[in-house]
Amino acid sequence: MAKQWKEVVRLHFHGERFSDHALDLTALRELEHFQKMVTETAKAIWRKTNPVRERLPSNFDDRTRLSFRTIEDGSAVIPLEVAIEEPIQLDYLDQKSEIVRELTEAVDVIYRVFRAVDDDTQLPQECPKELLPEYARLGESLSEDEVLGFAPHGNHPAKVAKLERQRLKNLAEQPYEDEVNIVGRVLEADVRQRKFQIWLDERTNAFVTFTEEQESEVTTALKEHQFVHLAVRGHGEFTPQGTLKRIINVDSLKLVRDEDPIFDPANPRIEDEIAKIAKDVPGEEWDRLPPDLTDRLDHYLYGGDKK
Repeated sequence: MAKQWKEVVRLHFHGERFSDHALDLTALRELEHFQKMVTETAKAIWRKTNPVRERLPSNFDDRTRLSFRTIEDGSAVIPLEVAIEEPIQLDYLDQKSEIVRELTEAVDVIYRVFRAVDDDTQLPQECPKELLPEYARLGESLSEDEVLGFAPHGNHPAKVAKLERQRLKNLAEQPYEDEVNIVGRVLEADVRQRKFQIWLDERTNAFVTFTEEQESEVTTALKEHQFVHLAVRGHGEFTPQGTLKRIINVDSLKLVRDEDPIFDPANPRIEDEIAKIAKDVPGEEWDRLPPDLTDRLDHYLYGGDKK
């Protein structure tokens, strides 16, 4: 089956052992770890964008997989690419643009994190701080006189060396604040102190401070907790390991009843199901479909003259 290859990022290995654009086999662990960073960052972005969905799209790891097909000069430059299949069903579902978008967004976030660390400036707001320990491991196999750089094609590379890794380790050991966008059930509330406890699942909960104007949503969510979830957007405090401790500022509260379609996460998305079914159809069967199928669907389904 034909493939398209789309370059996403370039890794630059600098040092004596990478001269003559040779990649020492022990450096392959850096490629493996970079792949893990990209996948986990893409997952973090997806979860922040889809806070009420419990499950990632099917085959998420596969669709964020990168490959390299060549090693270029300087000392050793590795262009990492994504392979995109070309059957008709992926064109129809616009999966190509979605896959590339997920990867480029993840790489862009990682790139801006390392550029900020390199410049000793504030981390970008989109940085998934729970992943800082993983970011700090990039470049661990390199010696002190070696440097790893990476960038989307055409950009100035972000540098990964001993100093940058130490700065990331220091950041990873600190509690932090970040945006919160969660959904859970309210099981306890104190109207006098204006605090309530929200449970995300049977073992995970956090305390939330609310205002007088938000009291109605909180008390309703408490009274009807068997049938109602509460969606909370705001700002929270996290442990260095990424566990939410409490929400200190609530921007919005929204009651969502269990019968609302948004709270049916057990059901996969229809596009995932269609893609799964279509994947089992041999490529030669897709080739047999008429090129004007989309424009003349009624004709092929019901017959009659083409219009």
